[in-house]
Amino acid sequence: MSSTGRMSSTDRTSTTRTPRRTLATLGPIEQLRAGRLPRRLVQLFVGLTLYGISLGMFVRAELGLDPWDVLHVGLTHHTPLTFGQVVIAAGIAVLLLWWPLRQLPGLGTVANAVWIGVAADATLALLDRPDALATRFALLIGAVLVNGVATGMYIGAQLGPGPRDGLMTGLARRTGWSIRLVRTSIEVTVLALGWLLGGTVGLGTVLYAVAIGPLAQLFLPFFVVELPTPDSRADQAGKQAQDAQPATSCTERGGLPT
Repeated sequence: MSSTGRMSSTDRTSTTRTPRRTLATLGPIEQLRAGRLPRRLVQLFVGLTLYGISLGMFVRAELGLDPWDVLHVGLTHHTPLTFGQVVIAAGIAVLLLWWPLRQLPGLGTVANAVWIGVAADATLALLDRPDALATRFALLIGAVLVNGVATGMYIGAQLGPGPRDGLMTGLARRTGWSIRLVRTSIEVTVLALGWLLGGTVGLGTVLYAVAIGPLAQLFLPFFVVELPTPDSRADQAGKQAQDAQPATSCTERGGLPT
């Protein structure tokens, strides 16, 4: 075999042993078995906490909210629930819509539905509305940036999408529509409904719509947790078996390893 052929073979072997740096398509059980679970759980909950903090920052800036939070704030005007409680209730309601779409939630999906609302209410309890417009604008910019980082973190943990993300992808799969069309349709609908209910629409709404996609794309590669491929896990198991074989043979022969 030529040196080129040997190099290609080595490259192929190296490739199978390289951890998966891209987002994997995994079922709920596969997500838990994929490896590096403690690291991924920590990243998931840090990301969800930051996401909830960013929502509290948006609310306190009072310069406009993202479409879903326009709906959430609108619902607080007509229910006795706090903002965070509405976020949780809406997340659970959206999660129920997964059933007819045959979507399966992961651990991260359920945590997303609950923990973000808890973190948002905690933030609102600690953070007051600034009086100065410049401070409110800075708070808005900070909220968008924190939200982008948080999105990259919880998605990169690879423990399941959020309820609203899963609704979008599930509808796209069932209808055959593009992700862009489904997402736009959902967000326009919830934005209009939230505005009719008294939710806050403004500069922040436009800024979020324009910035969150590029920011999530920017931060996601930094937070995607590398997962071993099935081939690399099999190779590792085989190596461990080979390493154990000599010691076993010596024992069976009654001798000592030399």
